[in-house]
Amino acid sequence: MSDRITQLRTDFDRELPAVTTDADATALRDRWVGRKSGLLTAEMKTLGKLSPEERKTAGAQLNELKGYVESAIESLQAGFAAKREAEQLVSERIDVTLPGRRLSGGHLHPITLLRQKIEDIFVSMGYEIEDGPEIETHFYNFDALNIPENHPARSPQDTFYITDQLALRSQTSTMQIHAMQKRRPPLRVAAPGRVFRRDTPDATHNPMFYQVEGLLVDRGITLGDLKGTVEEFVRRLFGPETRTRFRPSYFPFVEPGAEIDYTCFKCNGAGCRVCKGSGWIEMGGSGMVHPNVLRGVGIDPEEFTGFAFGLGLDRLCALMYGLDDIRLLYENDVRFLEQFR
Repeated sequence: MSDRITQLRTDFDRELPAVTTDADATALRDRWVGRKSGLLTAEMKTLGKLSPEERKTAGAQLNELKGYVESAIESLQAGFAAKREAEQLVSERIDVTLPGRRLSGGHLHPITLLRQKIEDIFVSMGYEIEDGPEIETHFYNFDALNIPENHPARSPQDTFYITDQLALRSQTSTMQIHAMQKRRPPLRVAAPGRVFRRDTPDATHNPMFYQVEGLLVDRGITLGDLKGTVEEFVRRLFGPETRTRFRPSYFPFVEPGAEIDYTCFKCNGAGCRVCKGSGWIEMGGSGMVHPNVLRGVGIDPEEFTGFAFGLGLDRLCALMYGLDDIRLLYENDVRFLEQFR
């Protein structure tokens, strides 16, 4: 047995120099001291066949060889670990003398910047900012706004229905109803927010977009008050030289109704690419609040009158920043958004 143990040690010493990687060291450990198929493990199992005296001597020799094998392999693995650590320190080293990198701070989205500017203008003119639900019932989205049953806006081709009675609001005009239900005249509110329509996305349309609604109800309000308010708003937004014009139009919730145009902020009415050579840009719809709308919220149209107007933020934002596609505003491309710091 002693000669066998001596031969095993000689064999191990012969195999040891061939170990060059941590994987080799692991394989060598499994070969010699593995629990199931290690060479020394197999030798240990033969001790039961020896006499007590031989077993005692051979067991001590095998334990000594096992300790030698494990110590040699652990030394190799420690060397490999030290080498890996040294290489990692070199590859991950940091030059502490280099200046720090300035982190890029966040900033507001261009639509948010425009929305805040518009809100500030309205507040400075005595308006309160109103917010409300984006999911509305038929009453708020259609009935209370004097939109008849057969109107195309009620069609599923135009409106996102959630249930038979609930839909995503298709205009911020719904906030007129909420505001007049919560407050009694006189009242002045501006309501910015998201609206939803079944539009096919293209350069000038998106299924979700932003609007701002303005509403004023009081005694003796006339179309002249609407015109003066819009003119003041536009001058504060684009500059004192900006002019407005009103074109007759139809909206179910106002009577009379009008489309509002303002002189191009790029060419001041001379004609350019932004205004397509006309000198005018369409802002949105407006008009005197329809008597049926006032009656629907318990306001006597014989005592009170009011006006309302709305504008789309997305198209206005695209025009102000020279964008040829409003979809850029919603793609969350950091390279694009960084321009608006």
